[in-house]
Amino acid sequence: MKPGLERISGLLDMLARPDEAYPIVHIAGTNGKTSTSRMIAALIAAHGLKTGLFTSPHLDRVEQRFEVGGFVMSPEEFAEAMSAIAPVVDLYEQRSGDGITYFELTTALAFAWFGEKTVDAAVLETGLGGRWDATNAATSEVAVVTNIALEHTEYLGSTIAAIAAEKLAILDPGAYLVTGDMHPDALAVAELRATEQGATWFRFGMDYRPVDPAPSDHGWVFGVAGVHDEYTGLDLRMRGRHQVTNFAVAVAAVEALFDRALDEAAVRETAARVTSPGRLDTLGREPWLVADGAHNPAGMETLAAALREEFAGVGWVLVFGAMRDKDVAAMLDALAGRVVEAHTAAADSPRAMAADEAAALVTDRLGIPATPHGSVAEALVAARASGTHVLITGSLYVVGEARAALGVG
Repeated sequence: MKPGLERISGLLDMLARPDEAYPIVHIAGTNGKTSTSRMIAALIAAHGLKTGLFTSPHLDRVEQRFEVGGFVMSPEEFAEAMSAIAPVVDLYEQRSGDGITYFELTTALAFAWFGEKTVDAAVLETGLGGRWDATNAATSEVAVVTNIALEHTEYLGSTIAAIAAEKLAILDPGAYLVTGDMHPDALAVAELRATEQGATWFRFGMDYRPVDPAPSDHGWVFGVAGVHDEYTGLDLRMRGRHQVTNFAVAVAAVEALFDRALDEAAVRETAARVTSPGRLDTLGREPWLVADGAHNPAGMETLAAALREEFAGVGWVLVFGAMRDKDVAAMLDALAGRVVEAHTAAADSPRAMAADEAAALVTDRLGIPATPHGSVAEALVAARASGTHVLITGSLYVVGEARAALGVG
């Protein structure tokens, strides 16, 4: 990881700026970025537009970062697209003497592929922060910031306001800004940034909001009082009250992009069909098998709230793994009283916390037995052998490996 936009901007210039061929909705935030991005892309597509979607990280294969029209890039398409830009990347590196990073390469690939597919709009999720994120080399018509919590403080700052400033740097002059359910300190930064950029600002709870959310047996039923209209009878097939918030943010973002009310039937259709793999993902019932990629304390608190509300009284066997640069102790504290036993594993990542270290931390923080395993697949087998409800969490990489082990595409 290298800060700065000079490499991605230089590479995009050599690729003839494919990012300028379509309007862009750009999403930043601490949590909820991927779900909100998928909702925005689905809403745009439901109005008959070909939509590109770039998210990160992937769950178990790199092609999952790229979608057009709701279809994930195939391995063959990935190979063709990479072959097309590789000579330009090589030339840039030769001329500049500087190497392109992994995330810069995938970002450039997304921009170029969307241009080749002649998309009508693109939805981009930031990788880390916003100001120096490679996705910020493009100009966007709508900037979305879902929420702000303390994470990646070594890169983004040690306060809510400092982190908000980094993420709100994705807002371009004269664009729309849509903010989710944000901390007051972040809202103060958003107000200043919107004024500086001459942006039109839509705020959660003031300019738009969910209406009467109620849990169902498969998700949530609610309405959205949007910026331009109200949308009723929405049946979201996703668990977690936070996904209701994310959907309201997505509606406001697409209203901003279109600068008008949305088609209510399209909004209803999107709510019924949109998915976000790895986010409170129900992979089995009787007993429950649930996977959630919560990977920071705020995300784990959100997961714990959903478990209390939608799985009341359920005791979980935990499959857990995390990155060692996270506040793992605080993440585990959020699950206190909800898990009865744990199985830990390190994901296939150099950043992963060792399984035995994670097991010791689980026992220390939660006071339950924890068994380390050599792989996520082995931990999952051991957890399921208990015959009770299983929760997989701690990292999107762990969730991705669990899904792969289960044969879930």
